[in-house]
Amino acid sequence: MIGLMPAGEYGPASARRPVVQAGRRAGAPLLFLIADTGGGHRNAARAVSQALDQLYPGRFAPVLCDPLAGPGSARLLRFVIRLYGPVIRLAPWLWGAAYRCCDSRPAMWLVRRTVLRLAQRPVTDAARAVGPAAIVSFHPLTGALARRARDLAAPGAPAVTVITDLAQAHQAWRYRGVNVIAGPPSALGHDRAVDTPQAFPAGLPVTRDFWEGRIERGQRVTLRRSLDLDESRFLVLLTGGGEGTGGIGRRAAAILRRFGDIDVVAVCGRNRRLERRLGRLAARHGERLTVTGFTSGMADWLRCCDVVVTKAGPGTIAEATCCGTPMLLTSHVPGQEAGNAEVVTAAGAGRKAASIRRLLAEIESLRRDQQGLDMLGTAAARLGQPGAAAGIARLIAGLAGSRPGTTRPRSGKSAVGVLPAGSRAGDPC
Repeated sequence: MIGLMPAGEYGPASARRPVVQAGRRAGAPLLFLIADTGGGHRNAARAVSQALDQLYPGRFAPVLCDPLAGPGSARLLRFVIRLYGPVIRLAPWLWGAAYRCCDSRPAMWLVRRTVLRLAQRPVTDAARAVGPAAIVSFHPLTGALARRARDLAAPGAPAVTVITDLAQAHQAWRYRGVNVIAGPPSALGHDRAVDTPQAFPAGLPVTRDFWEGRIERGQRVTLRRSLDLDESRFLVLLTGGGEGTGGIGRRAAAILRRFGDIDVVAVCGRNRRLERRLGRLAARHGERLTVTGFTSGMADWLRCCDVVVTKAGPGTIAEATCCGTPMLLTSHVPGQEAGNAEVVTAAGAGRKAASIRRLLAEIESLRRDQQGLDMLGTAAARLGQPGAAAGIARLIAGLAGSRPGTTRPRSGKSAVGVLPAGSRAGDPC
């Protein structure tokens, strides 16, 4: 079992325990655990929080806690987590090697008893302050922390894991003691049995902007006008997830060179260097290239484009399918994204385009084949599950509602690294 670290192990008090008030919202509190490796874990938590608010207004008050890199986390953990973005951009093979090395029971047992011990104190403090009716983990490294915090600070509260991977689940997602594990059937049914009493098949949760699904062609014209885009030109959306990976810069330049009558939108996520580089490229190509960083308007970009060019990230795939957007998949992060492209291509929702030459050929083919493009979009919409967040919200509500004597946080108490779950994607927790 993972024990609590002594206070002295966390460094000086001023650096160790910055406190953010959890808030005095009405309703039973829920503790959502995330970590900002990519954007998918936080977005999944926000999606479920939004679904709870819609289905059970005022009944629940979710709060977010990032025990790995948020306020109150250990300096070593913050350093390691902040390496994730640079590593998957510059040396993805290194990330893949680390992923595979840890993908076993003995390896994860060692990780949890060493480095992850540093994250237990913030989670337990948050659980004591919030008094949650349920603790929900949205990250592979926080599930065991949720179980231990429940045992120490919230006896009787159910612990739930929501898998945010698509095609396969790392051993880190699997541990004894949680009540339910929810996730895509392809991840739940991977080659090893899920070590939990119950498995709840569910799609990847997406935020409320994606719930209405695919829009009609006339609505897309109106949307393009609102975004100051040419309504008649073929539009390619380039994205690489929260970290802006996948060779967006090279692909944007190649498309602009090859096609004089195609517009491009590049979403760079947190990759500021890429955003600056593409900003200079946009200055040379006039209005044909639109560049943005981390954006809250991803649903609009996906709905108004003809095709999205992206790495095979689970969050982007889930959002694109909810919008019925055809996909050209260029790459994947080794490890957790392996197999995602096969899920998309098997459903007929997209095609692989690993090389720039193949990408240009696919764009040339699709822009001249409206029927083929429509077939990809229809298949993508069939694959999408915009109601996944609602299904998970109902699961959590049922578990939390069955807990007798749910406690509220005591007056004056505050949580380490806790914010209301509706906070923006860029807010630190």
